[in-house]
Amino acid sequence: MKSDKTKKDTISRLDFVKKASMASFGALAITSVVKATTSKSKSTKPVLPKKSKDPIVQSFLSGDVENIKLRMQDDIRRALKKPVEQRKWAMVIDLRKCVGCNACTVACIAENSLPPGVVYRPVIKEEVGEYPNVSKHNFPKPCMQCSTPPCTEVCPVGATFQRPDGIVEIDYKKCIGCRYCLTACPYEHRVFDFGEYYTEHTPMLMDYEKRPSFEYGKNWPREDGESPIGNARKCTYCLHRLEAGSLPQCVSTCIGGANYFGDLNDPNSVIAKIYPLAEPYKPEFGTNPTTRYIH
Repeated sequence: MKSDKTKKDTISRLDFVKKASMASFGALAITSVVKATTSKSKSTKPVLPKKSKDPIVQSFLSGDVENIKLRMQDDIRRALKKPVEQRKWAMVIDLRKCVGCNACTVACIAENSLPPGVVYRPVIKEEVGEYPNVSKHNFPKPCMQCSTPPCTEVCPVGATFQRPDGIVEIDYKKCIGCRYCLTACPYEHRVFDFGEYYTEHTPMLMDYEKRPSFEYGKNWPREDGESPIGNARKCTYCLHRLEAGSLPQCVSTCIGGANYFGDLNDPNSVIAKIYPLAEPYKPEFGTNPTTRYIH
């Protein structure tokens, strides 16, 4: 006969094997359920462009990206032949095409010589749903270029104002850095330039950080005590590029063709045909933004 200790050891080993088997079975069952649920949550149907009865609009939404960019550039050059008060610049972002690569963010920083803490084109990444049905939404957020901008109303010195073509501009020579406009912007887009450099506190400040910016078509040197240091800053729709007949840098750089831009007052432009399908961000603010989104 086995001793009591031997019996206990045998029972313990059996319990261990039994529990291990149940755990393995449970893990397999959970894996099967997760796979089944995941396969159900993934649609086999492609994401179709937003419906429009106009075949031309449909071709803009799902056509060749580079050719559409060339056509939008032609739209800009045609708009420049008109007086500034007859133009109405606008942007549409197709969120279904944004892959969250941040190429637009980086390109904007390089184009406008932006310092640390100043970003004109952030891409907000939001996780939605519950496990295992989870997805990520990418949300590029440039200036909304509001038709009724609250930032202009609070500026005590009139440094921020709306141009005849709809772009909200900041005059760095007038700005006193009070930051009232940062608080007034309901989209939290405006930022403040504290005069920082990426390579400060290193043996040598790199020359590329001293480059002037050409925002609003003007030369703004970046030196202590000079504009735009100590001022509020924001996306400009790359006005300096527009006036040279080029698309905004974010539109040119986007690999997925998620951005559309042009003159709303030109009925033959790409943007004028796409715009009716787009929706404003947070319309409850009553700002009537000209930057809009397709979901």
